[in-house]
Amino acid sequence: MKDNIFQELTNEELLKKRNIMKGLAIGFGIMFLLAIVAFVAIIMMKGSKGFPYATCVPFLVMPITMRPLLINFKRINKEIQSRNL
Repeated sequence: MKDNIFQELTNEELLKKRNIMKGLAIGFGIMFLLAIVAFVAIIMMKGSKGFPYATCVPFLVMPITMRPLLINFKRINKEIQSRNL
């Protein structure tokens, strides 16, 4: 079983990492929403004749990009909760 790398951190460092992860998740979420809106706008203006499969890119990239970030965010929250008990 893997060692929990967050056990070695102090409470302040854990809170700082949690805030950084939360900011990154919000930033990536906003960026992906803007990308989806841009792709939909392009499709509405030009039609989907030229690149129908390119419109799926944000929907495929978003879960792949966000998964490691959200996994680490959950692990940090779990460690914070285990220390508060």
